[in-house]
Amino acid sequence: MATGGYRLTAVLAFLVVAGTMAAGWRGGHPPDHAASRRVPLPLAGQATGRAAAIEVPPPALGPRARSSCPAAASACVDLSDHLTWLQSGGRITYGPVPMEPGPPGTQRATPRGTFHVQWKAGANYISSEYDEPMPYAVFFAPGGVAFHGGSLTTPSHGCVHLDIGSARYYHDHLPAGAEVVVF
Repeated sequence: MATGGYRLTAVLAFLVVAGTMAAGWRGGHPPDHAASRRVPLPLAGQATGRAAAIEVPPPALGPRARSSCPAAASACVDLSDHLTWLQSGGRITYGPVPMEPGPPGTQRATPRGTFHVQWKAGANYISSEYDEPMPYAVFFAPGGVAFHGGSLTTPSHGCVHLDIGSARYYHDHLPAGAEVVVF
């Protein structure tokens, strides 16, 4: 009976750890920045049964992306590669990070061009048009187009979806008037 109790405890401990890892819990540490993140991956031949953490580099920008965004822009959005980043004087200060735009070739496509941040909303903002959450929205283009927290697998209604940590970072670091270039 005692052995069964230990097994149950071990199974419950495993489920708690697996559940918190799946939910993205980082043990009270602040969220990682996009420049690099630690991802636990099992290594072959590991005797301890623990996963080792390795550094995963951010997505790389190709020469086309780098040349398509002018140095004067504070935020850049590459619609074809689904990447966005912040920069200062042409030097990347955050990202690039994955994003999900509106579907190309539709009425909901994310507009291309040069825009400026108009206004920002907080963590609990709800779209009045679609009645959907837009946490940490940073509005930059006509028609209510914004960077905001959202799905990275479901196309937006024209906005630029970011993971919630990146959305908050954009919200905190893009002031009104900042130039946004979407290409």
